[in-house]
Amino acid sequence: MTKSVDYKLFFTVLALVVFWMIMISSVSVYGSFRVTSSMASAGLIESAYNHFYVIRNITHVIISFALIGVLVKIPYKYYEIYSKQIFGFSLFLLVLVLIIWQSYKWATWWISIPWVPFTIQPTEFLKFSVIIYLAAFFKQYKKYLHTFYEWFVPFALVLWVILILVWAQPDFWTILVVVPVTFMMFFIAGANVRYLLLLLVLWISFAVWIYLAWDYDPVTGKNENTLWYITQRMDNFLADNQDAINNKTINYQTEQALIAIWSGWFAGLWFGQSIQKFWYLPEVQWDFIFSVIVEELGFVWALVLLWLYLYIWYRWLLISRYSKDPFAQYAAFWITTWILLQACINIWVNLNIVPLTWITLPFISYGWSSLLSLSLWLAVLLSISRDIDPDEYNKKHKRTKQFSLRKFLWV
Repeated sequence: MTKSVDYKLFFTVLALVVFWMIMISSVSVYGSFRVTSSMASAGLIESAYNHFYVIRNITHVIISFALIGVLVKIPYKYYEIYSKQIFGFSLFLLVLVLIIWQSYKWATWWISIPWVPFTIQPTEFLKFSVIIYLAAFFKQYKKYLHTFYEWFVPFALVLWVILILVWAQPDFWTILVVVPVTFMMFFIAGANVRYLLLLLVLWISFAVWIYLAWDYDPVTGKNENTLWYITQRMDNFLADNQDAINNKTINYQTEQALIAIWSGWFAGLWFGQSIQKFWYLPEVQWDFIFSVIVEELGFVWALVLLWLYLYIWYRWLLISRYSKDPFAQYAAFWITTWILLQACINIWVNLNIVPLTWITLPFISYGWSSLLSLSLWLAVLLSISRDIDPDEYNKKHKRTKQFSLRKFLWV
């Protein structure tokens, strides 16, 4: 077995993180000033400054990469052995967030511990634990995927528990991603298609019911509830109502993101010259950082960013292909697919192709929980890459002295 990890994968992710740290220093200037101005008004600091998020981001990266350095030493088989405990712990966090939480507007998505300076978002770790748990399940119980009582009923119960706990926060968008991804995982693993179609119909019916039952009129306040934003976002996305833009409701952020993208166009306004980051596009360091990247650096660097994601996906698929362990194959493939899907959804939101969600851009959007979860995924993949079949892998990637396009593109 190989003793080294896939360094091309690691350094490509590192390049994404470095790019992210550089962009945060630009896009978060005004947001940092707003936050520190409030802190200064409360007497917590002497004066406001514009590098608040940069400092926190550097701290997050140092902790995350230190964690990767530790976890990559752990053989990936231990994740398989303790997959039930990992999944159970993520469910415990989903319960804990309903007890010890930090709310933002109407959502209670974060666990706030008084002596810890960072909040934790349990749904980010739910994604990781679901993949690990199902990868172990597929390896051990693959022959039962065509049965009703041994597979369909337990799987439906697990999905129901996840749905209830995530709904209680409420985080409907995580449900919309987690549920179909698990469907696809079971479909590729060879589960009974009839049962999957039944669950798919139930999921679509649930989504339609949420949209219709939680209709909310922001003018009269009729039928006010915690899930009104779902109906409003869908209505605004479909109707593109100009009043919604003028009133700075849900569609306002998407409209400002498009302004940023078309302002940058091909070459961009250049680094630090964004206009939209000055609160025309609120909270830009999170969901809409892609728009400001295009505004400042243009579509050229956006394409470079997309190429890095595709290359990471390619490296991870190689890890999945050349691993001899079914657990490693399932885990590597679905980690790569999930991250690529999440990146696509975030970019589609910025381009107004899909309704506004709170799905982050992997390794680019600011967020402690997101980065920590991605670090766990990366550590598992690097650990798996140590145990791939060296003969097949080296034969496939044998270097020659002749020039090739694949070598030029570093693949």
